[in-house]
Amino acid sequence: MTEERVDSAFLSNVTKQLDQALSELRNHPNFVRCKLLVVGCSTSEVVGKQIGTAGTIEVAETIFRAVTNFCDTNKISVAFQCCEHLNRALIVEASTMERYGYTEVAVVPARTAGGALAAYAYEHFQEGVLVEHVCAEAGIDIGNTLIGMHLKHVAVPVRSQVKQVGMAHLTMAVTRPKYIGGPRAVYGL
Repeated sequence: MTEERVDSAFLSNVTKQLDQALSELRNHPNFVRCKLLVVGCSTSEVVGKQIGTAGTIEVAETIFRAVTNFCDTNKISVAFQCCEHLNRALIVEASTMERYGYTEVAVVPARTAGGALAAYAYEHFQEGVLVEHVCAEAGIDIGNTLIGMHLKHVAVPVRSQVKQVGMAHLTMAVTRPKYIGGPRAVYGL
């Protein structure tokens, strides 16, 4: 798989789209509970190609910077999901792994096995490690990478004015506590 060059105007637009989408995510009432954001992204889909066929480090860097700036500003942690070739393991900071008691797995993501964004995050985190599973309170999925397995129950869709990042379909969610009980239960949410 060869990597194509991406136009700087396109990358600038990706940043704008992502900034707006993340702002809308932050404005959802349930976001106040968010301590961990899971991000799944196909950089191939962002540039209009089929998932897994044209991963690009330039797009990965653009998305990584926008997401980590958002997370730093909002004082939350982030987990970047790998592709199915690494069983959708996630890259987190070692401090995040320790804080939540996640289990480290022994693999290093590459652009062609794990995905361009996961590989970029692994190289650019202060101390990146891979974990097999997380339970995040919010998520953003760029290019239908299927992040649902890493969201706490119950996921609530967040509708955005931004429908795509680049050429990739965008889906976002926050979570809420489960409703339990019977006909006499009272819910304060």
